[in-house]
Amino acid sequence: MRKIKSGVVGLDSLLDGGINENSTTVVIGTSGAGKTTFAAQFLRRGLEAGNDALFVSLDENQNQIIKEAVEMGWTDIHGYLDDGSLVFIDASGKKFSKFIRHELPTFVEQWKGSESRIVVDPLTPVIWSTEGRYEQRELLMLLLKETKNIGTAVCTLEEHGSRGDLSGNEIVIPMYLADCVIHLKYSRKGGATSRLLEIVKCRNSRHSPLSHPYTIVKGFGLLVQGRTRRISQTKKAPQALKRQLQKYETSFSKRVWKNITTSLDNLNDEDFADVDLTQLVNDLVTTYSEEKGKNAKKNG
Repeated sequence: MRKIKSGVVGLDSLLDGGINENSTTVVIGTSGAGKTTFAAQFLRRGLEAGNDALFVSLDENQNQIIKEAVEMGWTDIHGYLDDGSLVFIDASGKKFSKFIRHELPTFVEQWKGSESRIVVDPLTPVIWSTEGRYEQRELLMLLLKETKNIGTAVCTLEEHGSRGDLSGNEIVIPMYLADCVIHLKYSRKGGATSRLLEIVKCRNSRHSPLSHPYTIVKGFGLLVQGRTRRISQTKKAPQALKRQLQKYETSFSKRVWKNITTSLDNLNDEDFADVDLTQLVNDLVTTYSEEKGKNAKKNG
C-alpha cells in the first residue's frame, strides 16, 4: 500500500509511514478538538508537494474557513487559491442528497485520476439531514467512493456528548465505511485541558494501538507526541528549535523552511510546554525530507 504524508507532524510514524493513498480517513472529535486544523494540514502538505487540493465545505462558508486558516498560521493560503491549486466547493446550506447524487459526480468527472487531496468538512450535516439509516449509509458510501476517484480524502465528523466512547448514532456509519478512523479526544475539566489522539482503525496498514498526546501550535497545527517531556519554561524553546533545525535546513524546500521559521518567530516557550523538541526536529525532517528528495530527482 503506497503511503502519502499526512501533514500532521508526528502522526505518520504512528500510521506505518503515512495515510494510505486513495483512501478515506474520518477524523472524529468534539468542538475545539482540532478537526478542521487537521484537515487543513493535510491539504497544505499536499499543496507544498505540488499536488492539487479540494476543500468541500458542508457547513462553514469559504471566507470563514480561509480566515480561520490564516489565523492558525497558514498565511500563504491565498497564493494557492490564486493559482488554482486549491479549490473550494461551498455546499453549505444545500440539500445534501441532491449535492452528493448529482453535483458531486459531475465535479469528480473533471478531477478523476488527478491524485489530488480532498477534504470534506464536516460529514455531520449529511447525517442530520437524512432520517433513514439506510439512506445515510447510501449517501455516505457514495460520497466516500466518489472522493477516492479523485485521490485521497480526509473527512471530519462532529462528536457530541461527553462520553467519548464513539457510540453516538451519527458516528457508527462513517466509522464503518471509512478506511481509517482517527479520534481526537479533547476535554476540559477544572481549567485543565486534555488532548489525546487515537487511531481507531486503519485498513491494510499497521498502526499504533495507543493514545498519544497532542497539542495545537499556531503555524504548525497539531503536533502528535510519541512521548511527553515537559520543557522548562525558562528556556527559549522556539529559538532552540530553530537552531536545531538549521542543521537540516537543506532537507526542506525554501517555501517550507520559510513557513517554519516565520511560525517560530511568533511563538514562545508556553506553546512548546508539552513538546519534546528533539523528537519534533526528527519528525519535521522525516515529514519533509523525503518529498524534497523526490522533487529534486524529478527536477534533475
